[in-house]
Amino acid sequence: MKENMIDLFEYTFHFNNEMIKVISENFSKVDEKTINLINHTLNAQQIWNSRILNEKNFEVWQINSFEDLNEINELNFQKSLKIVNEFDLNQVIAYKNSREEKFENTVFEMLFQAINHSTYHRGQINSQLKQNGINPLLTDYIFYKR
Repeated sequence: MKENMIDLFEYTFHFNNEMIKVISENFSKVDEKTINLINHTLNAQQIWNSRILNEKNFEVWQINSFEDLNEINELNFQKSLKIVNEFDLNQVIAYKNSREEKFENTVFEMLFQAINHSTYHRGQINSQLKQNGINPLLTDYIFYKR
């Protein structure tokens, strides 16, 4: 199971980097929604990691310096791998969401949420890219594995 989680985080890291690259190469053509979505995608993974690691987290919709996005993605990836390698995936973690509501989920559930959430938003980013005349990326997992 842990090997599969690592593979999924490698996939997530790879396509987050590719999205950042495409946005960077077409920065003058991208809209504010695209910038918001790539930031939110990275912020969400940071937030889920921080809930597990009991660290300070980003704001859900904070806008980071575009120049910092690759570094944030790298740090997210490293922390996610640390969690996979050092935590029991069945361990239950208590946390508060952005509205200060209390929840409990397993480490696996939280990590899978981070992966699934980023896939969802990369799809939205692709839609925005296409609307702005930029070729979207093929980010399906199966293309990554081929």
